[in-house]
Amino acid sequence: CEDCGKSLIGECKLHGPLIRAKDRVIPSRARLTLPHYLTLRVLELRAGNQQILGVFAKKVIQKRTQFGPYVGQLSTKLTCYDESRLVLQVLKDGGKYFLDTPNEDCGNWMMFVRLARNQEEQTLVAYQHCGEVYFTTVKPIEPHTELKVWYAADYAKFMEASAVFIKEESDVSPLPPVAKEPVDPWICSSCGGTFATFALLESHQCIHKDRV
Repeated sequence: CEDCGKSLIGECKLHGPLIRAKDRVIPSRARLTLPHYLTLRVLELRAGNQQILGVFAKKVIQKRTQFGPYVGQLSTKLTCYDESRLVLQVLKDGGKYFLDTPNEDCGNWMMFVRLARNQEEQTLVAYQHCGEVYFTTVKPIEPHTELKVWYAADYAKFMEASAVFIKEESDVSPLPPVAKEPVDPWICSSCGGTFATFALLESHQCIHKDRV
């Protein structure tokens, strides 16, 4: 104690405890990478103070805006599974690896983007390019709208999932999801593939353009 000049174990009985100053809380790596025109919102607070977060637009985001690459740890086994997020894998050196994000310091802000339960709320499409995963907007995103993602057609095949994911509110089944057949499918003139919406077809045709 600097006041009485004694070396004590614990608090000084005469002058009391020290005033503790706490370090400033530093945001995680994932939160620090969030673009300035996006924001995180707490959608739900679960047991153990676990926050369910969503990514929302603060201004209009144009169609065909690309985000990425997705940052995660390459792993042969998924250690952190959340049914509200997409499971992502990449092809590296002939092997198929998960993009694992066990905590916020292992990834970037894209780990917070939730999956789309239907076509109406889907704003992003996920796809693989040169061993990395990117998200691209499939339509203009208005302010206060949540960014939600699903697989592109070719990436869905790679992930062994459906190209169109329609999930009912009461459906709590894990992956793989079940697709509903489109009524009037859009047909790709290059490969003959069918897609439920023009947005999916347009995203798919970009792959043909890249290959050319």
